[in-house]
Amino acid sequence: MKVVILAGGYGTRLSEETDLRPKPLVEIGSRPIIWHIMKIYEAAGFTDFIICCGYKSAMIKSYFVNYFTENYDITVDLAKNDVAFHGNPTEKWKITMVDTGLETMTGGRIKRVRDYLGDETFCLAYGDTVADVDINAAVNFHESHGKKATVTAVPSPGRFGILELDGDKNVSGFYEKPFNEMGWINGGFFVLEPSVIDYIDGDETIWERAPLEDLSKDGELVAYQHTGFWQPMDTLRDKRELEMHWESGHAPWTMS
Repeated sequence: MKVVILAGGYGTRLSEETDLRPKPLVEIGSRPIIWHIMKIYEAAGFTDFIICCGYKSAMIKSYFVNYFTENYDITVDLAKNDVAFHGNPTEKWKITMVDTGLETMTGGRIKRVRDYLGDETFCLAYGDTVADVDINAAVNFHESHGKKATVTAVPSPGRFGILELDGDKNVSGFYEKPFNEMGWINGGFFVLEPSVIDYIDGDETIWERAPLEDLSKDGELVAYQHTGFWQPMDTLRDKRELEMHWESGHAPWTMS
């Protein structure tokens, strides 16, 4: 099963990092976040990736083309015009990188890689989000209901504590928002049938709007609920939180 990763956006809310490189290459613990995402899928047995590139696409292509040079010892024999790589790389990935356009929206990017997907079920992930979601369980769930699309639903995060006030405006209590107080949100980590692409008009289509709304109206969108760890890297604060998890030696999204 192929895994499509959306990696073409500007990442403007993380401009401190994305002015220099595309968001999927922003590092968590010396590894790009897209590497962490691919490791999640690799742990579930999925190693065939299609990356939808856009903003600074050449940097993403360069990272993977030069993967062995960057990450393993090498011997260069200039006399024989030969390069030998040393070590036993654990990443057995096949990676197709497609330039899906600089201004293309998320739906348009998916449509642009249609020819690489074949007629099989595929996974779809955002290039900036990690989680300890059980990918195989999500796939099995998708296969069990027979619909066109499965979205991983996660509890809406409550980032702000709640103050409890008495009649005189004294703070009588302080507590964090109850878990899942605001309902469920789109957590990404989709499992999809190729026919969902029929719901996408073109480059200007935002996947999270008309296509998902229409799939829902048609009764073809089902939620796989995930209550474990989930976090996007939208802001510098998010990046720092993810780095803290990684540096602790117990990053919750680490699947292998």
